[in-house]
Amino acid sequence: MTIQQVHVRKDDLTQAVLVDVDIGSLADGAVRLAVESFSVTSNNITYAVVGDGFGYWNFFPAPDGYGIVPMWGHAKVVESNSADISVGERVYGYLPMASHLDVVPGNVSASSFVDTTDYRQPMSPIYNKYSRLATDPEHDDAKEAERMIFGPLFRTGFLIEYFMHKEGWFDAEQAILTSASSKTAMGLAKVTKLLSPNVKRVGLTSEGNIDFVEGTDLYDKVATYGEIGILPIAASVMVDFAGNADVLAKVHEHFGNTLKYSCLVGATHIEDRGENGMNANRRLPGAKPTLFFAPDHATVFFKEQGLAEGGKRLAQAWHQFLTEAEGTVEVERRSGLEAARATYLEMLGGNIDPAKGIVIDL
Repeated sequence: MTIQQVHVRKDDLTQAVLVDVDIGSLADGAVRLAVESFSVTSNNITYAVVGDGFGYWNFFPAPDGYGIVPMWGHAKVVESNSADISVGERVYGYLPMASHLDVVPGNVSASSFVDTTDYRQPMSPIYNKYSRLATDPEHDDAKEAERMIFGPLFRTGFLIEYFMHKEGWFDAEQAILTSASSKTAMGLAKVTKLLSPNVKRVGLTSEGNIDFVEGTDLYDKVATYGEIGILPIAASVMVDFAGNADVLAKVHEHFGNTLKYSCLVGATHIEDRGENGMNANRRLPGAKPTLFFAPDHATVFFKEQGLAEGGKRLAQAWHQFLTEAEGTVEVERRSGLEAARATYLEMLGGNIDPAKGIVIDL
């Protein structure tokens, strides 16, 4: 069988090509998924930027020198050699920028299964779980687009707040969020507003995004990157979603020892990340920048809270976020893998309006 995939050069992320691939017959015990839809967000750019260091290129094999960028979306079972999974069933989970994916279901329950394919086992298990939509408590037919656009990013924001809350926010009075227009920053701002209302939320963004960020009503204060030097000095934590080395340095230099924790999360400004953007090797005033790896924190969260209680807390915050986020982002639907490839390149170049959420339908 011939399928389509988008292959990205690992050493030059701007080189992305749509190719036809022969995947052959379906293996015993496996299930073939036809990808229906997925969103393209800054999260996918982070997957590509740190792909080798964190194994994101390993989820979906590609020829040497190339990788397939992971996406979050929906798929339908079109062929099954598994007694537990039927043709026609729909799922939500981690998918390739491709038309199809073969998985080997294991740990099958009424609401989910895990892909037990050998090459996926070294990676975090949270990426290998697929929700079965017929019985998935988080699924809402009317909110499929929002789940693809916000869901994974919201979870990261939720886990950051959980970590910070557990640490008493490192005795900080305010949280400074870069790339405040990003979906992950918005998720963190909302959860902080709900669960840590005593912590002031300061959103940093570009001049062109000021109106959008202020319109979300998720931040106590919104400032441009050029205004960092006039922000009031107070005990602070920084959560850096931008991966911009210059912005990171300016915040550290301005707040100095009053910066109690510096958390590196994403890389939405790929062109400016520099040697200090994600790795933060340069010595900076204040707390040492520390990378936040969401899968590890998810494991801790569910170990401490339990699967049932943790899922309940996450779902409650998610539904509250959806209510507040409704209307802040316009869903724009595009069709086909060529559109997905073009959208990825737009996102890589920072050319997507933050007021839009892009969904690709196949």
